[in-house]
Amino acid sequence: MDKRLNQIQNVTLWGALCNVLLTIFKFIAGMVSGSAAMVADAVHSLSDLISDAVVLVFSRLSAKESDRKHDYGHGRYETIGTLCVSVILLYVAGEMLVHAVKQIISVYHGETLQVPGLLALWAALVSIAMKEWLYQWTARVGKRINSPVMIANAWHHRTDAISSVASALGIGGAYLLGGQWVVLDPLVGGLISIFIFVIGVKMILSAFKELTDTSLSDEEEHHIQSIMCSVEGVRNVHHIQTRRMGHYFVIDAHIVVDSSLTVAEAHDITDNVESALHVEYGNETHISLHVEPLECAE
Repeated sequence: MDKRLNQIQNVTLWGALCNVLLTIFKFIAGMVSGSAAMVADAVHSLSDLISDAVVLVFSRLSAKESDRKHDYGHGRYETIGTLCVSVILLYVAGEMLVHAVKQIISVYHGETLQVPGLLALWAALVSIAMKEWLYQWTARVGKRINSPVMIANAWHHRTDAISSVASALGIGGAYLLGGQWVVLDPLVGGLISIFIFVIGVKMILSAFKELTDTSLSDEEEHHIQSIMCSVEGVRNVHHIQTRRMGHYFVIDAHIVVDSSLTVAEAHDITDNVESALHVEYGNETHISLHVEPLECAE
């Protein structure tokens, strides 16, 4: 198992263990205390387990080396995994919103909701601490190894932490104020679901951009061009084409060199350009360069 995959699997497995413990604790606390927000929070933690499984499966698939049928490797599996995690977020948000709306409507029609107990509040506080720690750890490692699916899973942890913050506010308000303020519990649950939905949509759009070979940002392409132009012997760079392939980039470009150079000299310059890009973006980056003499480029 390579070092990158080992880091993804290690962090995700620890996250899954925490999610199992939190799901059980929050579900029991929600049922015993009669807290809709805490039950919704437990469902959210359960969905985190599913996203952990997605990360484990698709990160392993994306780590496979290039083969005859996959010249560019298997990086897109990680993108598909990101898409799956995003869809899970949308599903969770929808379920939470429907549940919250039903309870709010029942209160509007005069029904009385059970005042949540202190156990639900303690469960929310424990969840906040644990899920925020998981977010920080997962996001830090995900950014360091440039793993989109891991960063998406980190946000799943963060939404659970924010969900627990909102749950704590709703449960605390309902517990302390009682009476009609019990509606704070499902109301906060509904607000949580909207926030989660927005995050899920953003992740889906990002994954779709990658799957449809959307170019990197103008800023990133300008940075790539500046790296290539900084290599000795490169007179100009144009016709840059880029896309993301999982955790690495694919870069195609035309580089302009003096026409007086020999083929061997032009080849050396090309190697130097590739080396500079690999230093910046990693050895898995796919680079295809076309060399043009200065006169033709003009």
